[in-house]
Formats: sequence, C-alpha cells, structure tokens
Amino acid sequence: MSEQSETKGTRTRARIIQAAHHLFIERGYHGTSMRQIAAQAELALGGIYNHFSSKEDIFGAVMIEYNPYHAIAQAMDAAQGATVEELVRNAAAGMLAALAGRPDSLHLMFIGIVEFKGQHFPQLFDLILPQVAGFAQQLVQAEGRLRQIPPPILIRAFVGFFFSYFMTEWFIGEQYPPELQQRAFDDFVSIYLRGILVE
Repeated sequence: MSEQSETKGTRTRARIIQAAHHLFIERGYHGTSMRQIAAQAELALGGIYNHFSSKEDIFGAVMIEYNPYHAIAQAMDAAQGATVEELVRNAAAGMLAALAGRPDSLHLMFIGIVEFKGQHFPQLFDLILPQVAGFAQQLVQAEGRLRQIPPPILIRAFVGFFFSYFMTEWFIGEQYPPELQQRAFDDFVSIYLRGILVE
C-alpha cells in the first residue's frame, strides 16, 4: 500500500469517527444507523466497512478519540505544586478547564456505561494509565504526609472525586445558592485531601 493511499485511508477513517461522534451525541447510539454515519461522512455505506466491521466497532474508536480522559491525563501531567495540596488543587483546576464546554464528554461516558456496561473503559484505562503515572509519582514526592495508600488507588480516588464533582456540577450545580457554588470546588478538594471527619 502506498503512503498516499494510507494517508487517504487514515483521513477517511477519521471522517467516519468524526461523523459518528456527532451523530452519537445528537441522536444517541441506538438512534444512529450505519447509513446515517455514511451520509454524514459523505461515503457510500459500503465504504465504512473497509474501515470498521460494525457500529459498535465505530463507537469503540469514538471512545478512544473523543473520550475526556486524554484531556484529563494531560492536565494531570501538567499540574505543578510543591505540596500535595497545591498539586491536587492545580491538577483538579486544570482538569475542569480541559473539560469546560465539553458536554459531549458526559454523553459519551453515559453511552459507554448504559449501552455497553463499561466494556470499553478497560482499554481506555490501559491507554491513560501510563500518562498519569507521572502525576502519581509527583504526588508521592510532594511535601506533605500521605497515608500509606498505593499510588494507583490515590489516582483512582482522585479521578473519582473529580468526576463526582464534574457530574454533579453539570446536573445540579446551579440549584445551589451562589455562596455554595463558589466554594464547592474548594470543598471537594478539601474532602479528597482530608476526608469529612474532624481529627
């Protein structure tokens, strides 16, 4: 295969993924057909099958290409701070900035959870884990006394707290009084760092 045809194939594949992403977000997974994806990508229906074996195969590619974990991993990797608290706060703020204006992120995650019972997430985890290993190392080396918790669990808890904040802010954040909205981020970071019990 020549480099030119390989490039054309790569571009066509990217068009299919982009078209499918748009349709999955707009119409949902079950509301989107292969024929609609082909039309959106300006291809004949048969042309899709040169690149993907099924709609589910396309969704897997969309998850890898458009999933927010890429942006999150980059924000975590770019986080700076001398102390654990500075590092966590900086990483969380960067993650929020990376996802600002990306409602498609939640849509994709929910499709992945509801329609596929999370079966695509292990592959995403394998792709992202090496990218956040540096953040885990920074966390362990930063100033501050950490409990004896394995770094992968620290990262899992951090990402879990972050997504609980992100999702609840998206769905119900505006329902809270302004003073609670303003301090919600700080409170979530504080709960991650110190828990909810007064020592």
